This record gives sequence, C-alpha cells and structure tokens, in this order.
Amino acid sequence: MNVIFEELPCADGSRLGLATLDSPRNLNALSLEMVEALDARLRAWQADPQIACVLLRGAGEKAFCAGGDVRRIVEAQREPGEIPQVARDFFAAEYRLDHLIHRYAKPLICWARGHVMGGGMGLMQGASVRIVTPDSRLSMPEVLIGLYPDAGGSHFLSRLPAPLGLFLGLTASVLNAADALAFGLADRLLRSDQQPALIEALQALDWRRDGLHQLHAQLQRLAAEAADATPPAAWPAHLPLLRELLDVPDLPAAWQAVADLEGHTDPLLAAAADNLRKGSVLTAWLVWEQLRRARHQSLADNLRMEYAMSLACCRHGEFSEGVRARLIEKRPAHWRYRDVNSVPAELVAAHFIPAWDGAHPLADLN
Repeated sequence: MNVIFEELPCADGSRLGLATLDSPRNLNALSLEMVEALDARLRAWQADPQIACVLLRGAGEKAFCAGGDVRRIVEAQREPGEIPQVARDFFAAEYRLDHLIHRYAKPLICWARGHVMGGGMGLMQGASVRIVTPDSRLSMPEVLIGLYPDAGGSHFLSRLPAPLGLFLGLTASVLNAADALAFGLADRLLRSDQQPALIEALQALDWRRDGLHQLHAQLQRLAAEAADATPPAAWPAHLPLLRELLDVPDLPAAWQAVADLEGHTDPLLAAAADNLRKGSVLTAWLVWEQLRRARHQSLADNLRMEYAMSLACCRHGEFSEGVRARLIEKRPAHWRYRDVNSVPAELVAAHFIPAWDGAHPLADLN
C-alpha cells in the first residue's frame, strides 16, 4: 500500500492522525492504491471525534511527493488511443482525494519537504497548513511529459499573481521555499529537523479549548526559530519581467516570448526557456486553455474539467510519448507537434469533451 497510518495520543485525550507516504525510492509517487488508502483513512479520521488534527508527510529526505505514478498508466496502454481503466480509476480517485483535502473539516497539516511535484502539489495545496522546509522544491513539470498541470492545478495556478501560473505551467520552473511563501503556495517555513518538535507541540495542545489559536501560536513559535534558515527568494524579482513578456493575446505569442529567453544571462530564465522548448507544445495549448476556463470555475468544476483533460491526454498520444521518453527510456521525446502553430484547434478542444457515457464520474463533488 505504501502509506503508513498512525494515531498518536494528545494531552487532552484526543489523538493526532499521522499519514506518511512511504515509497521513498520513487520519491513517494502516488499509486492508485495509495490514493484510495489515503482517501479512506482521511474520511474515517474526519468522522472520528477523537481525531483532532492530521499531519500528512512523505518518507525520506528527498521528497514529500513527486506526483502520480504515471508510468503505470502508460504501461497499461495496450494500443494507441486507448484509455486504460487504470487511468479512469486513478484520475477519478486522485481528484476526489484532492477535493476532500481542500474541504477537510479538521486541521490538516502538510509537511512538504524536498520535491513537491504535480500530484504532490495537489495534496499540499489543499491542506489548511502548508509547511515548507529550506530544501523544498515546488513545481508542475507536466509540460515535459505531455500532460498538463492537473490535480487541482487549474485551481491554484489560476489564482497566483498573473501571469505566474501560466509561466509555471509552460516552463516547469521550480520554486524554492521562500518563493512558495511569497506567492501564497505555502504558509510556514520550518527547518527539516523541527518535525519532531512540531509533532510534540501538536500532541501537547488542548484541542477542546481553542485548539486552532493554540495551533497558530505554536506554528508562529516554531517558524520564528527557523527564520534564519529561510533561503533567498528566487522568483519574485522576475515577476515584473514576466508580466511584460506575457502581456499577450494568445498562446503562440506567449510561447515565443518565453522561448526567446533562451541563453538569458539569468540561469533561471534560461532554464525556463529550455524546458519550454523541450516540452510538448500541445501541453502549452492545454495550459493556456485550462487557465482561461478555470478563472470562472469552482474547485469542483476545475477537477471535473481536469478529469476530461486527463483521459483525453491518454487518448491523443503526447502523454504516452512523454512518459516513455522521460521516465522509462530516458531519452528526448519525439513530439508529434513541434511548432506551436501546428497544433489543430480541434485537437485542443477535444481535450475538454467527456470520454465517458452518462453522468460525470465526479458529479457528486460540490
């Protein structure tokens, strides 16, 4: 199952729920079994009056979670254009879990140490308290595998200062802990060695008497102790330039503006252009369109839109090629579309059309 669940006693007689993603060899990437186990236990803890708070973390020192186990989905595809049943099951379960975390009725703390990518961001961003450490690295790297920023990316990227969400989706650029705090993608920075102190503080709280205020005070205290460990922010200073570059009317102009950063003297901007050029231009179109639509949607509608998009990505080929190239065969991807202007508008539109009969599998999200 690769998820460890524990319940620790608190001083007031309540309990702390501790969920640990336990697959450090693959950076705690989420399998269907892990998603289903998390969903079931979080729902049980939410209904249990003795559980006062939940802490979600990843095993090992390298990552909280590197996203979904997309290799399994691609390996299950027996012929081009097929949508494997595991894809239908996985994306529905993952997005249902993301929605649960966003709407969780109890304090849910995410300890987001190390790499936090894709589906890991989906788990983290719904938490009521999002903790980063000095070595945290946040990204949505789907452009490099022909997918798009899913797992609620439509929701949290569309709510970043414009045009940062678009830029991150197009370039797979990495944010450090200070960037995450500056852009509202994290709430607190603690040192990696403070996790035991955090757990001890959570166990010591009187949750039945103003527990949220006590929790806030303890987080303030621990964050103050870690203030000297905050790394320099890398991206806020670039936001004015990004606003200028991406003040454009359409995706081809946005793509070209970022691509022209190739060879820039700032290594962050040069790397962003390199990722864009190596990535899928179909994904670039999907990012543009999903964020355009997401601004006017609820979280539940965002996730329902993403479910249709994810199944369409399985059907139309670039996702399969990207995963096989980058994650399985370790080679450059051979994208079907190499020029941003060559992607048919009908193909982009097809990614937003249901690939199932009857009611939406996520129709009950609210």
